[in-house]
Amino acid sequence: MDFKTALKEGCICLNLKSDSKRGVIEEMIDLMAAAGKLKNRDEALQAVLEREAKMSTGVQHGVAIPHGKLASIEGLITAFAIKREGVDFGSLDGQPSRIFVMTISSNLRTGPHLQFLSGICQMLNSESVRERLLAAASVEEVVGILTS
Repeated sequence: MDFKTALKEGCICLNLKSDSKRGVIEEMIDLMAAAGKLKNRDEALQAVLEREAKMSTGVQHGVAIPHGKLASIEGLITAFAIKREGVDFGSLDGQPSRIFVMTISSNLRTGPHLQFLSGICQMLNSESVRERLLAAASVEEVVGILTS
């Protein structure tokens, strides 16, 4: 699965409710579970939390990319979410995170996971892309921005 297909087929939430790092992660896992993309919600949550405990996935410019790996995932699944007010995610630049991209992939293959992380980081490094995402009013608009 390529980068754009993963984003198109992912789960999208334009207004996260949670005000904490763990809450954001749980909300995004629940989004994936509700869409039928996870075989085991608790296993996926544990994988993402364990990865987050090693080092925060809050990067910079209001972006966080929580991720995890599981044997029960064949390819790569994604979720995209926005919390316009921001959440303290322990980001490298100390700023609250407002754009979240979660990926869960197979622990048997590293290529797709690394390609996805590289692509999303490159895309979200653009201030104009981040501004357009935060201003998006619909899921379709977000998908258009992420896949154009």
